[in-house]
Amino acid sequence: RKIIFEKQWFYLDNAIGHIYGTTFEVTSGGNLQPKQEVEETTPETKEAGTDNRNIVDDGKSQKLTHDDIKALKDKGIKGQEIVQQLIENSTTFRDKTEFAQDKYIKKKKKKYEAVITIVKPSTRILSTMYYAREPGKINHLRYDTLAQMLTLGNVRAGNKMIVMETCAGLVLGAVMERMGGYGSIIQMYPGGGPVRAATSCFGFPKLFFNNLHEFPLSKVDSLLSGTFSTETLPSEPEDNVLVEEESNGSTDEKQTSLQETEEESTTEAAMEINQTEEQETMDINAEDVEFKENKEKGYKENVREKQRKQWERKKKLIETAALLREKNADGLIVASKFHPTPLLLSLLEFVAPSRPFVVYCQYKEPLLECYTKLRERGGVINLKLSETWLRNYQVLPDRSHPKLTMSGGGGYLLSGITVVLDKGNSDSSNLEALKMEEPSSKRCRVQDLHC
Repeated sequence: RKIIFEKQWFYLDNAIGHIYGTTFEVTSGGNLQPKQEVEETTPETKEAGTDNRNIVDDGKSQKLTHDDIKALKDKGIKGQEIVQQLIENSTTFRDKTEFAQDKYIKKKKKKYEAVITIVKPSTRILSTMYYAREPGKINHLRYDTLAQMLTLGNVRAGNKMIVMETCAGLVLGAVMERMGGYGSIIQMYPGGGPVRAATSCFGFPKLFFNNLHEFPLSKVDSLLSGTFSTETLPSEPEDNVLVEEESNGSTDEKQTSLQETEEESTTEAAMEINQTEEQETMDINAEDVEFKENKEKGYKENVREKQRKQWERKKKLIETAALLREKNADGLIVASKFHPTPLLLSLLEFVAPSRPFVVYCQYKEPLLECYTKLRERGGVINLKLSETWLRNYQVLPDRSHPKLTMSGGGGYLLSGITVVLDKGNSDSSNLEALKMEEPSSKRCRVQDLHC
């Protein structure tokens, strides 16, 4: 199929069989051809000015017009030659500094040279791409914040992780990549089914999906209260199919009996007319019978396939519920558009003691409320509410410096570690007990200070 990317369209047929990192050139017709490595010699860049103070960007420095460039493209001239002509027809190019000349060439090459490099997908590449192009789809989760989540959540091979996210499957893919196909992941999802658009972009082998389970958020409360059940789960998918086939068989008999009566009536009518018309009607009836049989077979197959899928879905749901009932998950990661407090309080029930949890939110206020609720509830230690600060640096010879534009914010993280919750004593009684344990001299000093 046709791939459209940044005003460029091409077909990936010729890319199959090449290694990742291969650079291709888009030729006529959108075909990809591996680019030959040629040393670029630009003698014009040797002549450079001392500074750019006298250069005025009035749009008149380029002699080539838009129509001239379009005519060059129509002639089939390559992008490299177009860039060279742009340099030659620029009146201010030689007055620019060497750094400004390099910047100009790089900018024009990106615009006119149709060169594509295919790289292997990774968490860093996909998170950078989503944050730059469609940040709303991933709740404005910045790539450094995602890295902090994976570290604070102690995501590693062999873990049993619970992931609740509405970031198009990016967080789930990052967890799967770090676990490397070892361990198990339970994805909690809202609505009718999980969204895994970004997960499919990672190109994971089928082995990675063997231990990936999913469970709807709507059934979490029933699972915690012990009232969870799936609706009329059949023992085997073939049972209902057999019943369906029997009912279809009875209808087949009725249809064949009707067909026989139809055939008799048609033959009687045909005897009155002539032999040729009788033959034609018999052929038409035979075609009708064959069409009905094919239609019934297709209907049976569709019913069987639908029942098989329903049975598999319910079977997986029961397996996932059994995994959650063990309440021994090694970690919890939440990154969703919903309010984190009810989500976290319910999902923490499935996490084993002394395990980390991380909650991401684009805004600080919901996490502050969540922080307060967790302190009141207890059962957690080392609670931290943090925000990562990121600034990109340009690292080049003689011109390394922080970039002028930087990200305003990458969201907030609430992290902590679960401990065994002592439900026997309330927080107030614990405080009173702690006060009684304090030495009398210390209590007196505190009271004096308050006075």
